[in-house]
Amino acid sequence: MAVQTTAEQPMPVGEVSRLIGGWIDRLGAVWVEGQITQISRRPGAGVVFLTLRDPSHDISLTVTCFRGVFDRVADVIGEGARVVVFGKPEWYAPRGQLSLRATDLRAVGVGELLARLEALKKSLASEGLFAPERKRPLPFLPGCVGLVTGRASAAERDVLQNARLRWPAVRFAVRNVAVQGVHAVPQVIEALQELDAAPEVDVIIVARGGGSVEDLLPFSDEALIRAVSAARTPVVSAIGHEPDSPLLDLVADLRASTPTDAAKRTVPDVGEEQSRVRQLRERGRWVLETYLDREERGLAAAVSRPVLAEPQRMIAGRAEEVEALVARSRRTLGHLLERAEADLAHTRARVVALSPAATLRRGYAVLQRADGAAVRDPAEVTSGETLRARVAEGAFTVTVDGPDQEQGRAEQR
Repeated sequence: MAVQTTAEQPMPVGEVSRLIGGWIDRLGAVWVEGQITQISRRPGAGVVFLTLRDPSHDISLTVTCFRGVFDRVADVIGEGARVVVFGKPEWYAPRGQLSLRATDLRAVGVGELLARLEALKKSLASEGLFAPERKRPLPFLPGCVGLVTGRASAAERDVLQNARLRWPAVRFAVRNVAVQGVHAVPQVIEALQELDAAPEVDVIIVARGGGSVEDLLPFSDEALIRAVSAARTPVVSAIGHEPDSPLLDLVADLRASTPTDAAKRTVPDVGEEQSRVRQLRERGRWVLETYLDREERGLAAAVSRPVLAEPQRMIAGRAEEVEALVARSRRTLGHLLERAEADLAHTRARVVALSPAATLRRGYAVLQRADGAAVRDPAEVTSGETLRARVAEGAFTVTVDGPDQEQGRAEQR
């Protein structure tokens, strides 16, 4: 239950310490796993003091155990070893210090570590952290390469030297961190996140030389694996040698077998690129020359054709055709005109032969009354009437008399 206190009624330090101790006592004995960072064995002392640290978090805990408990495993564990401790939390009231009183101390074997790593591997794989579709391609020519590695390590030297031999202008942003031990995981994560946040860094290499399974455990830590998965910048894993396979290799965008291999696969070789450029230029020149040769041959073949070699021949041939068509048109038109002329002459002859003028030329005359009506019957005129007589060569007037009229009627009868 919460303790009720006020500024006027504070709780003494001793009472607070006593209550904390009571709460801790109720926890009971527990199994705890961690990494030993410090061992203190004083000569003649019956108690051994250990510092147990969580590799994934910056948290340590003091462990005390009797010398007899520690001596049973003193030959197989040391600083940096992973152990499992069975003990009861204790609160040392005079100093306000928490510790773990161990009654059993066991080293974590390689087989057990591998089994735990395999279980963690399956768990992370089920989340899709190792899926191939999550892998990002590396830039062809990174402007700046981030490098996370140990200080003055062979891995750092291998990456820098091989990268600069391949591309002398390459730039590096190096972050030196602990690559084994309890400080490795938080330092590597911090350096990774710092480089990932830098806009000038195009790719990040995490490199370390070879080591035992225990030495490479930080690079299989779940917190580090998730940090790499969350990074926006492509990450290259170069941990150990070919047989070494920490979980970092599975989550990284590219796994390099060695730090030297990481440098070769991250930075292109300037000599190879220059050779490739020369080859491409030669290939381009050859393709262009081949194209020009083919077009020149095609042009020569086209020019050699008669229509282009002697273009006037085509015009002359067409001119002859035009002349022939013109002559044919003239003949046809002449025939049409001659036929039309003959038809016209025939029709004219018929018209002339049938016209009144032709009749008049044969000696006939046309008598017309004063109103212009032609006289067709003697009964139509009267004696003494003046008529107009029209002959072939002109006209004159005549007067109708009686005897003639009678004679005309007799002739009509």
